Amino acid sequence: MTSTPLPSEQTDEAGAPDRRRWFALAIVMTAAFMDLVDVTIVNIAIPSIQEHLGATFSSIQWITAGYALAFAAGLITGGRLGDIYGRKRLFLVGIGGFTLASALCGFAANPEMLVASRILQGAMAALMVPQVLSIVHATFPAHERGKVFGLFGAIVGLGAVSGPMLGALLTEWNLFGLEWRPIFLINLPVGIAGLILGSRFISESKAPKALRLDLIGVLLVTLGLLMLIYPLTRGEELDWPLWGHLSMAGSLAVFALFVVFERYKTRKDGSPLVELSLFKVKSFAAGIAVQLTFGVSLGIFFLVWTLYMQIGLGWSALRAGTTGIPFSIAVSLAAGLSVQKLVPRFGRKVLQTGALTMAAGLLLYIWEADRYGTAIQSWQMALPLVVMGLGMGLIVAPLTDAVLSEVPREHSGSASGLINTMTQMGNALGLGLVSVVFFGVIDDKLAPEAVGVAFVDAFQNALWWATAVLVVIFCLMFALPARPRVGMEGADEPAADAPVVKEPVLTP
Repeated sequence: MTSTPLPSEQTDEAGAPDRRRWFALAIVMTAAFMDLVDVTIVNIAIPSIQEHLGATFSSIQWITAGYALAFAAGLITGGRLGDIYGRKRLFLVGIGGFTLASALCGFAANPEMLVASRILQGAMAALMVPQVLSIVHATFPAHERGKVFGLFGAIVGLGAVSGPMLGALLTEWNLFGLEWRPIFLINLPVGIAGLILGSRFISESKAPKALRLDLIGVLLVTLGLLMLIYPLTRGEELDWPLWGHLSMAGSLAVFALFVVFERYKTRKDGSPLVELSLFKVKSFAAGIAVQLTFGVSLGIFFLVWTLYMQIGLGWSALRAGTTGIPFSIAVSLAAGLSVQKLVPRFGRKVLQTGALTMAAGLLLYIWEADRYGTAIQSWQMALPLVVMGLGMGLIVAPLTDAVLSEVPREHSGSASGLINTMTQMGNALGLGLVSVVFFGVIDDKLAPEAVGVAFVDAFQNALWWATAVLVVIFCLMFALPARPRVGMEGADEPAADAPVVKEPVLTP
């Protein structure tokens, strides 16, 4: 019986590695970019959505937090489903559902429908996104993954800030009189193309041994995440009720029960939702902690930054979007350099330098916001944004590589789901904290002429919090390996823990 070779081992007729696997990479990276853009593109259109749908600030917060909440709650399950039923299959289901949800967002008739559609969109992204890293992990040999994760880091940087730029253009152009709706409808042609090309060019892979979905584990982890994030998101709006505090405290007990059950499930049939053995890998455990806190920092910054520019300073969507271009360029450049040139030579010091550089950029931004007030100009923001972008670029690409480098391939879907869950959980926590560190210091009854100054002050307060989180990240990074591993021993050889590849890559 002839076994199908792993995609990374396939060769063309001349005996050279099959370059067509890079087409598969382009497809999954495009899907990842679409998701990243969709997270940030909404922020820039908030004033337009508020005006044309009559959305309240509470609805606006849920349009962003609802997506993050559904995304975080479903990522671990999405990653494990890929391990069980096939990463290609789940990727296609996810991108198809994401495209449908985008259409529903684009045609939403009221704030409630938009919030519900965003929650569905987040749930579908939870099926799609974990497969991206696990497909990369299963397709490319260890010596190529550094280059691939460098590209991934660049995509993260582009998606983080090109989203606001694209959202600004689409909102300002008011295509066909649709106002803000094209920010969602633009996903339709991209999603359809990804669905068609992905079905042809992505190879199927799954865990080598038969696994079953841990339904009780799914219930417990989803319940724990909802109990923690929901009251945090609505706390300020509801004046921090007692049930909210009890829910957040109770989430810790639910997570503890989840760990106990996962240990039992591992002993019983070897099919837990989360492979707890992954946390015995020092690089993975430390990286997960960094991902969580890094997500908190980004969740705080990107939303308050948009509110500060558009509502506090009164800038148009286009002006706010173009202001972020230096950040996007800096992230992309630093991400590529960090993996290819810097990390192999300096190890984790590169990531720690990135954390300190981001913190320096935030401090510079705080100083400028205080000095120039509401008279600050876009060009004056360029320097802190470039400094922040360089710092972020030094973190995003090598961090992903460090977390996954020692993970067995059979658990790559579960590990990928955990990585994304921690990032999105941090992001959701950060969005929830916005109600405390930003809206919490703004008077509910402001005179129109006082709005600008109040938002500037709140922006500075939020950035102090984000800076403190980055200091915590710097300290956590001491637990990462001092030097990167070139690759797991035997990673490039088909082994018992290699994914089962059901068909050759790029089979028509």
